[in-house]
Amino acid sequence: MKSYTLAVIEGDGIGPEIVRESVKVLDIVGERFGISFDYKPCLMGGCAIDATGVPLPRETIDICKASDSVLLGAVGGEKWDTLPGHLRPEAGLLGIRGALGLYANLRPARIFAPLKTASPIKESIIGDGLDIMVVRELTGGIYFGERGRKEINGAAAAYDTEMYTVPEIERICRVGFEMAQKRRKKLCSVDKANVLESSRLWRETVTRLATDYPDVTLSYMYVDNCAMQLVRNPRQFDVIVTSNIFGDILSDEASMISGSIGMLASASLGQGSFGLYEPIHGSAPDIAGQGVANPLATILSVAMLLQYSLNEQEAAAAIERAVNDVLCELRTADIFEEGYQKVGTAAMGDAVCARIKPAKSA
Repeated sequence: MKSYTLAVIEGDGIGPEIVRESVKVLDIVGERFGISFDYKPCLMGGCAIDATGVPLPRETIDICKASDSVLLGAVGGEKWDTLPGHLRPEAGLLGIRGALGLYANLRPARIFAPLKTASPIKESIIGDGLDIMVVRELTGGIYFGERGRKEINGAAAAYDTEMYTVPEIERICRVGFEMAQKRRKKLCSVDKANVLESSRLWRETVTRLATDYPDVTLSYMYVDNCAMQLVRNPRQFDVIVTSNIFGDILSDEASMISGSIGMLASASLGQGSFGLYEPIHGSAPDIAGQGVANPLATILSVAMLLQYSLNEQEAAAAIERAVNDVLCELRTADIFEEGYQKVGTAAMGDAVCARIKPAKSA
């Protein structure tokens, strides 16, 4: 039996609830495909602040580095919003990406067939479906640039600096090209090169790299136009590669086109197969503990973990099929429609497990 060690960060808000369901799914898929998982719980975010005084304890980094991959729920909440920036839960998220060298964020936005009517976009625009991969740079740009406050002409001012080096742009754009090679061979590089110098360097770099990938068609789009086109004609996109802040915004927009932010998984990757996997939604403290959160984004993140880090392709596909089958009958509150059975967090996790369970134990 194959065995893997996974660091598990439940986090804050609904994090523990959705991670619990994902671990159930991992155990079932492991039983079916002969895989065992050794889970190593660790703290990050608000819960880490409460327990240790910092959002990212050194012990958590060490546990993650000693694991095959990391499963994360969600971090943050109003309880910690008044803390200084470097002590807020989100600082832990930025910190772990840097500590683990995770520079490429993969955010797939696709519509499962049973959820087509849940999208706010007309079916005539969606057509047969939506399948976009947003490749977001994760450890550079404005979120990691020089920042500060000063006084200008007697008035308080603040600044955040957007900066990229050529090596940073090259490595994320290569991820985009390689992802496009495995899909429909179309890559759209999104920037703001008509205004920003950092975007001009980005465009120059991706253009130069394109000669290494003659089988991929490269196009360019300004970020404001891309935001509009995602609503107007999302099917034109295959893979989008873009900067940290643009990717953050555009992937959230794409998530709503696909029906619900509660359905969108993500993978954060570095060199090699190691990765951190999490849903793109937040910690939703307003519904924490009520058992109504949608666990499917986290369950689909587990499928990405199996696919990209552990190379367990059959197991990953089994989870995705199970999610599709479940959506034909059941819905959590965020994706509920008349004609379906409304269920809570645990019931949705149980339903996915039931459709994966090995025949011998059915």
